[in-house]
Amino acid sequence: MSYCTTIRILTNSATEILKATMHVTVHAVNRPEVPTIRMPVRFRHDVTYFVTHPTDCHKPALPPGEYYLRLDEAATALEDGVFRIVSPLDSDNRTELEITEEQEEWLAWVVKHAVEQIRLV
Repeated sequence: MSYCTTIRILTNSATEILKATMHVTVHAVNRPEVPTIRMPVRFRHDVTYFVTHPTDCHKPALPPGEYYLRLDEAATALEDGVFRIVSPLDSDNRTELEITEEQEEWLAWVVKHAVEQIRLV
């Protein structure tokens, strides 16, 4: 085996290890019967598009890594295939962004299990 072949094998193995460990596990809080779902690490950022601030739903503040969700909004995003954000260029208007396959899978999990609070681990 040549030096280059050895490097390629090690690189492929390292890549597979990184892919296997680069995820976040989403738990339904106080719902042990609901299976967890694994999401890519970038979901720690993406989740902010779908969560509800505690004051908006009249609930107490949550510890870091926990979030409230609104089922009606999750169902709408799943059905429409988009989520809406306030446009950074025009705060009077909202911009629609298409959901990714991973976001769609997560939204389907939320709706199927009627999850209203999550914890990212």
